[in-house]
Amino acid sequence: MRNSKYSEEQTIGFLKQVEAGMPVKDVCRKGGFSDATFYKWRAKYGAMDVPDARRLRELEGENAKLKRLLAEAHLDVHALRSVLGLKRQPHGHSA
Repeated sequence: MRNSKYSEEQTIGFLKQVEAGMPVKDVCRKGGFSDATFYKWRAKYGAMDVPDARRLRELEGENAKLKRLLAEAHLDVHALRSVLGLKRQPHGHSA
């Protein structure tokens, strides 16, 4: 996934401009992004302030790291079972 060229602070600033009454088209034109991007940001950051957005970014990064660790653990288990010649046990039964 590609990172935005705008920080969370800038993104929330654009959203606040529209909340203050500036037309969406004007904010998008001045910021150099599409209406679709604005609405995507509004769906993600709509009710947030800057600290909330920073925390969301931290949690998303932590979640991605945990998903990678889990995937690696599953690969390790699969490799060990292959080496040991074990078949997968049904859920609820231990080996």
